[in-house]
Amino acid sequence: MRLTKSFAAIGTAILAIGLSLGLSGPAQAAAPAYVALGDSYSAGNGAGNYDSSSGDCHRSFSAYPYLWKNAHSPSSFSDTACSGAVTTDVINNQLGPLNSSTGLVSITIGGNDAGFSDVMTTCVTGSDSDCVNRVNTAENYVRNTLPAKLDAVYNAIHAKAPNAHVVVLGYPDMYTLNVFCIGLDSTKHAKIDEAADVLDTTTAARAAAHGFTFGDVRSTFKGHELCSGDDYLHSLVVSPSWESYHPTATGHSAGYYPVLNADA
Repeated sequence: MRLTKSFAAIGTAILAIGLSLGLSGPAQAAAPAYVALGDSYSAGNGAGNYDSSSGDCHRSFSAYPYLWKNAHSPSSFSDTACSGAVTTDVINNQLGPLNSSTGLVSITIGGNDAGFSDVMTTCVTGSDSDCVNRVNTAENYVRNTLPAKLDAVYNAIHAKAPNAHVVVLGYPDMYTLNVFCIGLDSTKHAKIDEAADVLDTTTAARAAAHGFTFGDVRSTFKGHELCSGDDYLHSLVVSPSWESYHPTATGHSAGYYPVLNADA
């Protein structure tokens, strides 16, 4: 009787193991190796929760690259984005983690080349005509000089990571137009948004020419620009000043992350 019960117990255990193996299916594969590149909009200026080891690059654990990493558990993750980066900084300092195994790359770049920080300083401190003239100068640069610089970055990324899916993310419009709010006037609001649109249009065209995906964040920031009453962006910040005119943590989680997640 004891022997019969023992065999029955063993049989039940074997059946249970077999059913478990049959129903569990294959293990879920890790997401592809992911490398985040770019400027302060990728690093996460304004999002808080900064990685102290990143120094003046001001990389944030609340920025969209970390949000994607935490949600998808890529097989490896590197973030070399840095505040203040221009196109040559990406080429010279940020491409080290890329290789033939890299499956996903994200990047924002071009705003600093076009002098976005100086545009905002001029528009905040100067007259309407000062602002308009400075934006016009930036737009001429974006149309005539920036395309070749973007091409150089995109070529370098492809050379180092030929198998990667590359998502080039754009920049949001800064202001909700045709509403009253304290600060800059409507002329400056419209001109600054115009500059963002020119930058996005130029960036999208060069990304497409390289077979990369352009992630347009203007749609997710729509209704959440400065003056909207539900801002995803900082206005002028006294301290730390480098957070000024950058996305908040919500700007990254609700503005940038959904676009990267949809396009990755």
